[in-house]
Amino acid sequence: MPAGWAGGFGRIAMWGVLSLSVVLAACSRRPANEADGGANAAAGSAAATPAVTSRQSGFVKVEGTRFVLDGKPYRFAGANFWYGAYLGAPDGVGDRERLRAELDQLKAAGIDNLRVLAMSEASGFKRGVRPAIMSAPGQYDEAMLQGLDYLLAEMARRDMKAVLYLNNFWQWSGGMSQYVAWATGGSVSEHDPDLTGDWNGFMQNSARFYAIPEAQAWYRDAIATVVGRTNSITGVAYVDDPTVMSWQLANEPRPGSDAGGKANADGYVRWIDETAGYIRGLAPKQLVSTGSEGEKGSAGDMALFVRAHDTPNVDYLTFHLWPSNWSWIDHKDPAARLDSGLATSLDYIDRHIEVAGKLGKPIVLSEFGLNRDQGAYDPASGTQARDRFYQAIYARLLERMQAGDAIAGSNFWAWGGRGRTTNADWMWAPGDPFTGDPPQEAQGLFSLFDSDASTLGIVSDHARAVHALP
Repeated sequence: MPAGWAGGFGRIAMWGVLSLSVVLAACSRRPANEADGGANAAAGSAAATPAVTSRQSGFVKVEGTRFVLDGKPYRFAGANFWYGAYLGAPDGVGDRERLRAELDQLKAAGIDNLRVLAMSEASGFKRGVRPAIMSAPGQYDEAMLQGLDYLLAEMARRDMKAVLYLNNFWQWSGGMSQYVAWATGGSVSEHDPDLTGDWNGFMQNSARFYAIPEAQAWYRDAIATVVGRTNSITGVAYVDDPTVMSWQLANEPRPGSDAGGKANADGYVRWIDETAGYIRGLAPKQLVSTGSEGEKGSAGDMALFVRAHDTPNVDYLTFHLWPSNWSWIDHKDPAARLDSGLATSLDYIDRHIEVAGKLGKPIVLSEFGLNRDQGAYDPASGTQARDRFYQAIYARLLERMQAGDAIAGSNFWAWGGRGRTTNADWMWAPGDPFTGDPPQEAQGLFSLFDSDASTLGIVSDHARAVHALP
């Protein structure tokens, strides 16, 4: 999600056959096919996890403006779960028992498509996540990569699909600015927006990444390391694993700041085409996407967004929706301007679906979220405005799906699960539990926690409605 924002950065659903008690009970339940005798061992030993189930579905494919899975249309209501590989890491970083329980809860709610961070870089950013998967160019933490192995193995056992992004425009996982620092010998501190408050300067520096050959060589090494990996638990090569729906170039790649991004447009478009082609050559059975925010992440230029995705190397479009970050809705009081913000948000959705239809490709709303009532962070605080927001967004997506339009799925931002902070400033510190809010944001800003029953009910209702479409 966007790291910066202007100025700084209702109901209990009717659950039908899926009762709230079933979903919440899944937090403490193992998968039905996990032998009781192996449960405790599985928490600390990757070898205890069974191989991929024979009931697993195949690879997701694209036919025109829709996804197809095993010969049938594939549509989904998913979640962002950026820290999934972190939870899957061995003891000391991960929490495999929590991971299994939360995958059970998500699956029980009908959420079976997860968007996950697959590469992070060690950095000096004040709010960077620690530890990182890449400690230095060409050097990778095998234990952290085993965390991704474990996540994919557990997702396969539940027949869930993963969208894995391989870089980040923003600072919270190191990302493009860290590559720039490695290549230039500079320090990230001078461009750290959490120290300087200069988001435009940070974005322009991050976008230097596209034009630095050495940074691109290291990035491709990271791509090859992950995409070319064989799962240490299942023995299945990643490129042969249908759990991986799509490889994403980065989280929210931008050509630069809103003010200066268009100057980098040609290099940005070329980078997308060439990198997507490189990934396609490594993983021909799987899809490739950009991770773009859409018009807002394209220097406010829809034509640039279209141009960047008008390549056969990109299988489908993505876009994100952040109305409070973009000042359409008030951060501190989401209810205050909710109606007008929703109208603008729904128009943003419609315009992107129309663009995808004209390009003849599917599109996914792969991030959207809203603050809790009164801008609170406490998981016990209300979510009435957020619930109205989720309902309206889902209703529009379902309507467009029912009409046969190009929208194929969504991933809300973000699953926070059991994660909680006890820090007075609500900010993450190394060793704290992970939530859906990455380290540069207050832990509770956009997270959907396991206790958010009303919102989870809305998500589940939508997932069941989407799965019921012909």
